Amino acid sequence: MKQATRVLKRKALASLKRMTSAFNVVDEEGRTSSVLLSLQHSFEMLLKAALVHNNVPVFDKSLGRSIGFEKCLQLARQAPGIKITDAEAGTLHAIDALRDDEQHWFNSVSEPILFVHARAGVTLFDDLLNRVFGERLADSLPLRVLPISTEPPMGLDILIDQEFTQIQQLLQPGRRARNEARARIRTLLAIEGHASAESLVSERDVDRVEKGMIEGKSRGSVFPALEQISTEFSGEGPTLTVRFDKKGPPVKFAGKDSDAAAIREIDLQKTFHWSATNLAEKLGLSLPKSIALRQHLGIDTDPKCYYVFEMGSQKHPRLSDNALKRMRESMKSIDMDAVWEAHKPVGKGKGPRPCFVEGCAQSEKSIIRGLSALR
Repeated sequence: MKQATRVLKRKALASLKRMTSAFNVVDEEGRTSSVLLSLQHSFEMLLKAALVHNNVPVFDKSLGRSIGFEKCLQLARQAPGIKITDAEAGTLHAIDALRDDEQHWFNSVSEPILFVHARAGVTLFDDLLNRVFGERLADSLPLRVLPISTEPPMGLDILIDQEFTQIQQLLQPGRRARNEARARIRTLLAIEGHASAESLVSERDVDRVEKGMIEGKSRGSVFPALEQISTEFSGEGPTLTVRFDKKGPPVKFAGKDSDAAAIREIDLQKTFHWSATNLAEKLGLSLPKSIALRQHLGIDTDPKCYYVFEMGSQKHPRLSDNALKRMRESMKSIDMDAVWEAHKPVGKGKGPRPCFVEGCAQSEKSIIRGLSALR
């Protein structure tokens, strides 16, 4: 094991131990902040240890600094030796979002919600430790120090219903409890991270939810993504494990002219973060062959894969992880030589080649124009 890996893994375990100590402390002052900050830090260190162990760079060359939590998670989802699942990524997004508000502003995290996320964090930490390093958390952390609750664990649906009802009561006229209500709204918006990578909470999100609840909107209308999340419990007491999962069809985020009560602010720069050159390098292809593969798969016509940022007269096309995943999967079975022969621009061979994709009516001139624009 590399020395850097050992140091990062030791820091991850130290933060997790600090989290469990903070959770079980008698003094309530600053307890929630300590739990969430230590829990999130333990996962950032563990993800970096796993990435270094799998020879994935964790430094931003342009800044000369190590990457942050979100980038670590993106790389860990792609690395074959780590394989973070969608459900696991959701748990980490939610923990990060809860920590973000607690560290940079304030939210109100009830004891049951704090407990279920702390235990889910312990479960996931143990899963990743075993998957990447072949170790178990019990080798470093005795069961007696794990987060323990005096109340039986409740499913997330019940917890969310309780929070929603409390927020409704706090927003009643004459209560003068708007700050407390908004703090609880921020917590529920952060929990939506289990269903969406766009989990960081903006004040505009909170404003829309508050307005929707005052107008009497239903929970499903105000917090649509929460309808997707379920919890699975196994064991009891110190051996309790908690895992989150997604259920049902994906949430469709509404446009600004929609009647939805809570329209989440989407950070497109986080979603579409691959340049054409970086994506080609990630796939091990030259830029022209990468463009040819995108043409073959229709990547640039898929709004989930391709987006053009416009800055004045300049246009900057960017691609998402969905594009990377589709292209990587296709390369396992596709004939890249045939793709290149079909889509290469004029002048790369004996002459122009027709598009061989069934049903493709795109002219050679439009292909050439598209390739030139993407460069």
